[in-house]
Amino acid sequence: MRVSSWSLAGLCLLSACSGYAPPKNLAGVSGEQIVASMGTPDTQRRFDGGTRLEFPRGPYGRHTWFVYLDAAGNAVRAEQVLTEKNFGQINPGMHQDEVRERLGRPGEVQGLARARGTVWSYRFENSFCRWFQVEISQEQTVRSAGYGEPPECSRRDRVLIP
Repeated sequence: MRVSSWSLAGLCLLSACSGYAPPKNLAGVSGEQIVASMGTPDTQRRFDGGTRLEFPRGPYGRHTWFVYLDAAGNAVRAEQVLTEKNFGQINPGMHQDEVRERLGRPGEVQGLARARGTVWSYRFENSFCRWFQVEISQEQTVRSAGYGEPPECSRRDRVLIP
């Protein structure tokens, strides 16, 4: 009985992970199948005559998947957008809507003192304990953007593995 319980738990974990990312081969996959596999998208946007489904995997996930559907509702491509290349396109003066269009929903949003705006934080896959942060002004434009250290990395009791 004990072995079968562990096997069942392992299968449950594997099946839960299978819906984290879109399938590698999107040929013949419908938007409905993507949603059945990955869950309800955070955002749906009209895009180039079709639709883009956005799947942020935060707040502690390190990926945001955009899945593009054609006019018939079939998946044509998918991309993970939390990348250095996309971070490099975030510049002061951009409207916050442009940031959302490039990176999706942030994993964490924090207000700044004296109601000066907010900071949007995106965890992403990297070799260091860093996240990408975007400071949004009261005027809803980017004031600054760059890399920072998430709070879990600065804990004094954190064990470092050489």
